Amino acid sequence: MTTALVIGAGIAGPVAAMALQKAGIHARMFEGHPTGADEVGSWLTLQANGIDALAAVDAQHVVTGVGFPQPSMRFFSGTGKALGRMSNGVPLADGTPTQMMPRAELYRVLRDEAVARGASISYGRQLVDATTTGTRVTAAFADGGTAEGDLLIGCDGIRSRVRQIIDPAAPAARYVPVLNIGGVVSGVPVNAPVGEFQMVFGKRCFWAYVAVPDGRVAWFANPPRADEPTGAELAAMTDADWRTWLLDLTAADDRGPFPEIIRAAPGPLVGWATYDMPTVPTWHRDNMVIIGDAAHATSPAAGQGAAMALEDAVLLPRFLRDAPDVATAFRLFEELRRDRVEKIVQYGARSSHSKAAGPVGRIIRDAAMPLFMRMAAKQNTRWLHSHHIDWDEPALIRR
Repeated sequence: MTTALVIGAGIAGPVAAMALQKAGIHARMFEGHPTGADEVGSWLTLQANGIDALAAVDAQHVVTGVGFPQPSMRFFSGTGKALGRMSNGVPLADGTPTQMMPRAELYRVLRDEAVARGASISYGRQLVDATTTGTRVTAAFADGGTAEGDLLIGCDGIRSRVRQIIDPAAPAARYVPVLNIGGVVSGVPVNAPVGEFQMVFGKRCFWAYVAVPDGRVAWFANPPRADEPTGAELAAMTDADWRTWLLDLTAADDRGPFPEIIRAAPGPLVGWATYDMPTVPTWHRDNMVIIGDAAHATSPAAGQGAAMALEDAVLLPRFLRDAPDVATAFRLFEELRRDRVEKIVQYGARSSHSKAAGPVGRIIRDAAMPLFMRMAAKQNTRWLHSHHIDWDEPALIRR
């Protein structure tokens, strides 16, 4: 049986493993974290197109069990002026809408499902190199161990080691001028429908919150920062530093519950920088390929990072199932995906930059936003959310 080495067991890796198993290819997952990625990240929105990709491999049920519907977003200025409401996409044919869920829970259920379907997983296996010999590939890990297979799929995120191995000249991730921080709080009442994100373009910081069905409130903020911080700078910021800064950015200027949310947030608060990957020239070489964030990371502002990874993870194995060889499968996969994912990366970058607008830009943005929302409601955005994958359709058919 053909064996695929899947590097990374976050979101793309386990779903790629499921789809590979469904296509008759044995999947071996290797995760760099010592006990999985269960504690990495906070909450995320999984758009309906990502759930559709899971449905193609009969795995939709594993995510709807840990999430709750998040069908819309409502936007406000920092003064409290309503700027408009935007749908989070058309629900699937069975009525399933976009879902919100803890990132750690998504990792856990996807990984468990992949293993239940016959894929294997090894933890603490940090990839350091990979070499190809003929039709075989050998992965070397930091612990001194190796693994051999017929192909290698890099699902190892925006700092992908597989991307560097495939193309040592691959571009680095691009800094987007906002930071990210978020979490979930209890005991803070908010006047908002459950599941509808309240997005606030504050005077000095973009922030958002959503009421969770169990009474808690999930939140995030995007403090603007023009220059890219180093990892050491962010690591040096204490819980008190983050709280003081966030309260300074919002308390005096913006209406809404954000100061109460920050004070109630369990610590320690930890933030991170925002990056994307506008264009990665080389996705594959020999029998190695990258998918998901390793190939086309988008800013969280697009809300499509997880969904894009899931689309990739299902589509690539379908090409491997139907193409005459691995090289052809990789080439056709890239031809199908590149335009769509790079368009979404651009969309996310524009959204992130609007959050960091200066005084003049802020006035223009808040004045134009209601018109933009009305126009968006009339425009066809189905290309973004309504991507559909039919597993049984031959992958090589051109449409």
